[in-house]
Amino acid sequence: MIRAVVMPGAGGPCEVREFAEPELAPDSALMRVVASEVCGTDVHLRDSKLAGVPYPIVPGHVSCGRIEKLRGSMRDIAGAELREGDFVTFLDVHKTCNACWSCLVAKASTRCPERRVYGITYGLGDGILGGWASHLELLTGVHVIRLDAVSVERFMAGGCGLPTALHAVDRAAIQIGDTVLVLGVGPVGLSAIAFARASGAGKVLAIGAPRLRLDAALAVGADRVLDLSDHDIEQRHAWILEQTEGRGADVTIEAAGAPSAAVEAQRFTRDAGRVVIVGQYTDHGSVAWNPHTDLNKKHLDVRGCWGSDFSHFYRGVQWLADEARGRPWDSIPIERFGLDRCNEALTDVEAGRVVKALVDPAVQGV
Repeated sequence: MIRAVVMPGAGGPCEVREFAEPELAPDSALMRVVASEVCGTDVHLRDSKLAGVPYPIVPGHVSCGRIEKLRGSMRDIAGAELREGDFVTFLDVHKTCNACWSCLVAKASTRCPERRVYGITYGLGDGILGGWASHLELLTGVHVIRLDAVSVERFMAGGCGLPTALHAVDRAAIQIGDTVLVLGVGPVGLSAIAFARASGAGKVLAIGAPRLRLDAALAVGADRVLDLSDHDIEQRHAWILEQTEGRGADVTIEAAGAPSAAVEAQRFTRDAGRVVIVGQYTDHGSVAWNPHTDLNKKHLDVRGCWGSDFSHFYRGVQWLADEARGRPWDSIPIERFGLDRCNEALTDVEAGRVVKALVDPAVQGV
């Protein structure tokens, strides 16, 4: 039997249920889950803040584990055959059509209308397709990556925030010596800090809360941090100007999620600077904004960044596999929760009481 967390939606608590082991389709596999991430998206899922989610679902969109059973043949991106016992992860985006305008013309697979995602847009009726379970199905065609050179802890410290942050840093076009400001010190913000440093930033600043996440920001590479809860917007702006010789940041990456942070990102950036908005993954509402003073007069380059694709996921794993380059992620504190404590994990993530939370099916007890 497979034990799995079921999220009913509409704010109801998750519950653990048992299911029969599925009949595997040709060229698919059963993966025993070692760890699965609990992130802010899962909090939004619990509260039904994402459109089109087919509740009930098994959450968990970034996971790793060992292939326990394999039917037929599955290959990794390099064409090498996967085998039972391999330690792997997989791209949670299982399905894009590669035939629509977004895929073929815009080269923006994150906007494909056929996009299907483990733990988010696959419902319980589709199978055990989320990582908050003892086992899950690796469907035919899923993009699998071996994790031979990456520890569970390092890979999951990055989690889904790492490829998203890599996408944002790509969009930011950081130049050597730039002063980079990161708004938000959750998982996306922490990886953005580390990648900004690796991209040649001369100084990396971060604003966020609470204190344990600010400490993590310093550990992954921030030079200076400011506690959001102790400073109003004018004080935060003054701090940025003080750190940048009165100009503002060359590049600002908004990873906070609050709508007001998108406006602050523009305000805190120097004239003719660059802004990437990556934290607005879900709709948290509107905010007052002056297009003259906050954008046009400043001659800003502002770019949106939504999610990530396989290239970011793959490159992120390769980066973590390098012992020296992946070291910043070793400093991110991790707390593990068993399946029976999934509701507590969601509450702790929402309240910022943990930096990185994982569901670990091997952990017992409530």
